[in-house]
Amino acid sequence: MTFSQKLASTIVLLSGILVVSSLLGLSAGSSGGIYEVVQLVFGGEGDPTLEVIIRQIRLPRVILAATVGASLSLGGLVFQALLRNPLAEPYILGVSGGSAVGAIGGMLLGFSLFPGVALSSFAGSMLTLLLVLGLATGPMGLRKDSLLLGGVMVNAFYSAVIIFLISLSQQTSQIHHILFWLMGDLSMMSSEQWPILLPIVPCFLIIASQARPMNLLLLGEESAATMGVDIRKVRLLLLATTSLMVSLVVSQSGLVGFVGLTVPHIFRMILGSDHRILIPASILGGASYLICCDLLARTISSSGEMPVGIITALVGAPLFIFLLWRSQR
Repeated sequence: MTFSQKLASTIVLLSGILVVSSLLGLSAGSSGGIYEVVQLVFGGEGDPTLEVIIRQIRLPRVILAATVGASLSLGGLVFQALLRNPLAEPYILGVSGGSAVGAIGGMLLGFSLFPGVALSSFAGSMLTLLLVLGLATGPMGLRKDSLLLGGVMVNAFYSAVIIFLISLSQQTSQIHHILFWLMGDLSMMSSEQWPILLPIVPCFLIIASQARPMNLLLLGEESAATMGVDIRKVRLLLLATTSLMVSLVVSQSGLVGFVGLTVPHIFRMILGSDHRILIPASILGGASYLICCDLLARTISSSGEMPVGIITALVGAPLFIFLLWRSQR
């Protein structure tokens, strides 16, 4: 199979899976089945009440789940390529935690959701990334073990900071909202908030344009430099773009962990290491993955929905342990 055929078949297959998972996400609930949803989506007549529910509640949630899943999956792929470490991803490295600290600080200070909370979330993610990279860089370059250890330590510190910030709030409803948001909450999305997610599309395009340099970086920085890759420029561009992308989705969804570890790793095993294929696969596959996780979170408990971050952690944490164990052998 040629590269073009492999790319086309991957995109077509994963796009079909995304459409099916989106329809399932739109049909999940106490009213309306898959047939009624398909009929409404494709312009047919249906129950006006169900149409309002789908357009104002379920559709924004499915779009947010798809955007968050795609962004976190792609973010994990970028970090793994830049750091040449299959265990790197925004949650484990503390970037998501830094975004959360910035977002919570913005909430408590009364910033508007956009751009106030989004900007404070971006600042938190960038500062965290610089801190973790600084801790892991020594005379011989970037140390992979120190990178993971630094991410763990930063996450532990941010957990204490988050508890401290929550303790400053005097409003019980605000505390409850923040705690639920910290575990990954997709229920607060509305159609009025869609403009916040628009900058993510250029982020996807920028990262896709760097697929060839990312492939060359897998050979090592020296080899990539001899082939014409400006290492400093590519690294800065990808880190800044990925941090912006992650901070935007974290400011909307809270902490959803291990998506950036699970999805890229699965596709790397199936499709190989060519980022020209892995980038669209991670975007489409990550979107479908989180929609399905959110569907489970909404339906698995009879007493009400649970945060989607619980589902992704139940899947991703054992995978992380397995990969860590295998890397030590």
